Amino acid sequence: MLQLNYIRENKDEVLKRLAIKNFKDAETIINKVMELDNARRASQKEGDAIKAEANAIAKQIGELMKSGKKEEAEIQKAKTAELKQKEKQLDESLKGIEDEIHKLLVQVPNTPSTKVPAGKTPEDNEVVFEHGAKPTLPPGSVPHWELTTKYNLIDFELGVKLTGAGFPVYKGKGARLQRALINYFLDKATSAGYMEIQPPIMVNEDSGYGTGQLPDKEGQMYHVQIDNLYLIPTAEVPITNIYRDVILKESDLPIKNCGYTPCFRREAGSYGKDVRGLNRLHQFDKVEIVQIAHPDKSYETLEGMREFVAGILKELELPFRTLKLCGGDMSFASALTYDMEVWSAAQQRWLEVSSVSNFETFQTNRLKCRFKGADGKTQLAHSLNGSALALPRIVASLLENNQTPEGIKLPKVLVPYAGFEIIN
Repeated sequence: MLQLNYIRENKDEVLKRLAIKNFKDAETIINKVMELDNARRASQKEGDAIKAEANAIAKQIGELMKSGKKEEAEIQKAKTAELKQKEKQLDESLKGIEDEIHKLLVQVPNTPSTKVPAGKTPEDNEVVFEHGAKPTLPPGSVPHWELTTKYNLIDFELGVKLTGAGFPVYKGKGARLQRALINYFLDKATSAGYMEIQPPIMVNEDSGYGTGQLPDKEGQMYHVQIDNLYLIPTAEVPITNIYRDVILKESDLPIKNCGYTPCFRREAGSYGKDVRGLNRLHQFDKVEIVQIAHPDKSYETLEGMREFVAGILKELELPFRTLKLCGGDMSFASALTYDMEVWSAAQQRWLEVSSVSNFETFQTNRLKCRFKGADGKTQLAHSLNGSALALPRIVASLLENNQTPEGIKLPKVLVPYAGFEIIN
């Protein structure tokens, strides 16, 4: 959530940056927020004046009682009662105004960084890095959904029977490959200084609100209504919320956490050839990295996280590219996002496997995640997160890109984790 003081002091810049995100209602909402904030300030000023007057009268009453002027004291007490009633009415009015401001502010997305390119669709994203040669597959090569059937790795139809579409069942070497990737990703993260967290996979409304999923994405989350809990779309939600309502020391920063969880997304409206097999699921596994960083160092941190993910993809021997997302393709909460895409040789298309984002103070303002500087003053920290990595499309590309007439060969780095070199 944007900070009210920042909007007031930088209104034109806020509107300019929101235009990069193609947020159509920006001017209407921001102007209404400013109008309400003016009313809030006026009410606050009037309330302060009433409190000051009531305090002054209270002193007079004490002096009048001491001097035996009880009748005059009673008159002043009546004035105090009137002032308290006015103060109560003003407090109620002020609370209503603040609630209205809050309802408007949660509708406003984060302002994108000045580094974010303009654009409306994924075609406007900027390719900033590309690595590896696209493999040439042998004759008879097939996409991963045929490979998983051929080698009995994943049963999509059984998942439909047990739950529904988008909930695959991993079997045999398919299940072992999943476990191998999770352990490999976690080992890479902990070796890089991230502390592993095993969080709950359901969160309450406060947690969903804290990281920006609510009220923006409630339609994409699975809701357990009887308990009013939400299945997490990513480990980012519970891990980042660890620092909700926490005041850190500057020396604590940066805080680096990682965690593996299953993730749940309704993906409403998704259909067509691009959702076949592992391309888009309702339940999938992911290892997430999260950092709470000093505002002066968060973009340096973002670049380090991007390089970390790139290093994993290189070790997996997967051709990949890095995109800087344009304003129209960014998430609600992000200030700057890099997407990592791997090449799917059988499908002849790029598949997104990671998003690495800096949210600046957008999440931490909601979370009230602050740190105390050397001067003793508290300020909001910056939050960042990244997929390191999401498994489904990694598995899809590994299977497709490494298929041979003898079977599917694993990259060397995974062999010690999987316990086998080839799927055949």
